Amino acid sequence: MNSILGSYQEDADIQKKRWLILIVLNLFTFMSTLDGSIVNIALPVLSKELGLPIAQIEWVTTGYLMAICAAILFFGRLGDIAGKIRIFKIGTVIFIIGSLLCGLSSSLSFLIISRVIQALGASMTMANSQGIVTDIFPAHERGKALGFIGTFVSLGSIAGPSLGGIIISSLGWEYIFWVNVPIGIIAIMMGWRYLPKDQVRVKAKIDVPGSSLFAIFIVTLFAGLLLGQQLGYDNMWIIISLIAAAITLALFLRVEFVRSEPLLQLSLFKNPSFSISILCGFLVFTANFCFNIIAPFYAQNMLDLSPFHAGFLLMLLPICMVIVAPLSGALSDKIGSELLTFAGLIVMVIAQFGLANLHGGSSLIVVGIWIAMLGIGSGLFQSPNNSLVMSEVPRTQLGSAGSVNSLVRNIGMVVGITVATTILFHVMSGEVGYRVTGLIPDRPDVFLTGMRVVFTTSASICLVAGLLTGWRMYKSQAVKRAVAKEE
Repeated sequence: MNSILGSYQEDADIQKKRWLILIVLNLFTFMSTLDGSIVNIALPVLSKELGLPIAQIEWVTTGYLMAICAAILFFGRLGDIAGKIRIFKIGTVIFIIGSLLCGLSSSLSFLIISRVIQALGASMTMANSQGIVTDIFPAHERGKALGFIGTFVSLGSIAGPSLGGIIISSLGWEYIFWVNVPIGIIAIMMGWRYLPKDQVRVKAKIDVPGSSLFAIFIVTLFAGLLLGQQLGYDNMWIIISLIAAAITLALFLRVEFVRSEPLLQLSLFKNPSFSISILCGFLVFTANFCFNIIAPFYAQNMLDLSPFHAGFLLMLLPICMVIVAPLSGALSDKIGSELLTFAGLIVMVIAQFGLANLHGGSSLIVVGIWIAMLGIGSGLFQSPNNSLVMSEVPRTQLGSAGSVNSLVRNIGMVVGITVATTILFHVMSGEVGYRVTGLIPDRPDVFLTGMRVVFTTSASICLVAGLLTGWRMYKSQAVKRAVAKEE
């Protein structure tokens, strides 16, 4: 009887503190996502200060993303076994240590090692934050809570370049890492005070073969995709790397099918709603990162805006997301998620096609409208889609589901950057008759031609996601009508 009363009291205490817990989760969600993009604007400075070419210094960014994707499934499964909150807490400490070491780095090798340490901590928090939210928040508030998580993910992804520019120009490149330390320490102190003990754990063993194969798959895939942009995808080593990635993925899936305690719960994908939501999330992040990589060049080189003013123009997207995503998440708790995800995708398709029709003389008002619409559509989509993903799985698999969702998001970022730059340079090369890997002075028409093809492609990607969501919504309504007739 005492244990039942104690458990009841503990649950009541958790519910009282649930919004403070969400603040802690969001702080690390924002910082870990931000650190995937904030470094990009510092690469020229790092290249100069460390005396290295851009091609080498880019591994500061790609090494971070690769480490997160390679480890995130492992830490999601470890969260199910050892406790999501325990792994999250350990991850916060590792992330702050990695951030401190990054700012102290005086060589490329030390900086990359520090970034990998930072990424391991980030992946531990990313893999388990959504599962913690789903565990703690009641069903009628889950969409709103996941909406805030989605908002901070998007903010971190998109706000990196503009925030990084301000920090570097004011304080120096080291502080894009060191800024995490005081904020992180405050979040850690709050976390150790407010985060409860884990309530749900699974008795299982770590899947070492699966973890190893998946890490090899991520490294060979990312290396092939990212180096292919520099060396060309007809390079023998790039082809070998991509073939190795395909073989390793096939081996990984085969191992996961036969293991009794797999790293990746493939049974999750038997649920059509979960699978479609995961796929649509991947497609949306791919499309959004096509915009992220192209839009700064358009704003600065075609519209002749300064980096400062270009940053303000591009901030329309995250600002609109900040406003819309929590509202969308709260609304999904009341009317369901499917209609909102469909509406968000339609808005995004319209916005992407609008961006595809921009030119060098487009007014800032028109550009701003399309960017704001893209932010509104993303905000409408992200929160309900996260809610759909996390509401379709049992509590014992929330860590796995959250890590899959975060993995898909990070892979979508890399694929989006790769798709955008590959299409852009391919079209530009076709226009001028020789291989192009950068902007051509005095030829804005060539860039604009490539940009139109990129945005048309990203609009088509969103359209595919919209068609999938519309089909799911139609099937869901058909099932409800059939049930109503039987009753």
